[in-house]
Amino acid sequence: MKFLLQTLTTIIGCFIVQYFLPWWTMAVVALIVGFIFHNSGKTSFAAGFFGAGLLWLGMAYYMDVSTQSILTEKISKLFPLNVFIMTAVIGSLVGGFAALTGTLMRGKKLAKY
Repeated sequence: MKFLLQTLTTIIGCFIVQYFLPWWTMAVVALIVGFIFHNSGKTSFAAGFFGAGLLWLGMAYYMDVSTQSILTEKISKLFPLNVFIMTAVIGSLVGGFAALTGTLMRGKKLAKY
């Protein structure tokens, strides 16, 4: 249950933040969500992985449909892989490692400077 809640929180938080800020703020949100939920490392990584990946896949599909596939056709000529798969994998890895980092930070006491 915590896995699903962490995944949904990651999706909603990343969507809101990425609407106003650059793409890399997704990692900050996934890190904070991973810190708050304090799941195991595998569970937190999986929640960040699936949350960010599904969000980026959905956003890429939405942008593709709304622009009538203009950019997707040009990018697919450059790269042999599917553009949607590449987008989802990059977003998934960033979200997964950020959530794992947040969970691992919870176990450590941070030094005060």
